[in-house]
Amino acid sequence: MADMPDDTNDKDINPDEPLFSDEELDAAMSDFEREFAQSDDAAQSDLSEQIKQNDQNGQIDGETNGDHAETPAAGDIDFDSIDIPDDASEIDPSVGFEDELAGLIGNKAKRAALITRIASAELLAAFCQLSDISADCVGSNQGAVAVLRNLDGDGPEAAAKDITTVVSGMSVILGVNRADKLEVTMYAGGKPGPTLAPPILFNSTPRFVEDLMLGIVTAAQLKEQGLEVVDSGRFDHASAMQVIARHTRPGKGGSVHGASIE
Repeated sequence: MADMPDDTNDKDINPDEPLFSDEELDAAMSDFEREFAQSDDAAQSDLSEQIKQNDQNGQIDGETNGDHAETPAAGDIDFDSIDIPDDASEIDPSVGFEDELAGLIGNKAKRAALITRIASAELLAAFCQLSDISADCVGSNQGAVAVLRNLDGDGPEAAAKDITTVVSGMSVILGVNRADKLEVTMYAGGKPGPTLAPPILFNSTPRFVEDLMLGIVTAAQLKEQGLEVVDSGRFDHASAMQVIARHTRPGKGGSVHGASIE
């Protein structure tokens, strides 16, 4: 992605002065909290309806198919399909043998992402920076996605806890692929909530979310396809706060509506 162009609306900002007062920041974050609460209520309602519909469909399928009603849970490992390389030369050199082995046995997640209700990749990247999260953020009108880089141990879970703690009122859905098994969990207020079946998540998110979680596509490839992708490492604390200012102050790039620029 090309370097972010200068915002002509920010030319009058004095770098020696605060970007905005504590009162303005409190008011802006209050706006975010209200928008997050409204969008989260709508999202949870949609998910509940989707779960109910899936349960009904499952019951109908069970009555129709008899003994075939019981199917393996989504994400279960098909051990017969695992191809164990004869030597380390067959392993992707960009990953490395130890990382590949850790991902295979589940000590390290293969992929992890935070799915949000924020449309702007830039704003999500700014929130990630303030939460000390390293990620590539992909923009979408259905909700931006942060593709996490720290996949060791409980790194993905820690990221979900951190961002929902730092940004009060924000909730996210954490998707983690460990040992070829997908786990999907909602987080709010720094705490894990209900888990979801992967098909429910994929039915309510952009197609690229499923492709990312299954390793079919990478954030870099999505960027090549023309999607907005912003590296959280592109910002420091000051520039992240500038991004938040543009998304919250009238006349600085747009007003807040579902945490996106109108």
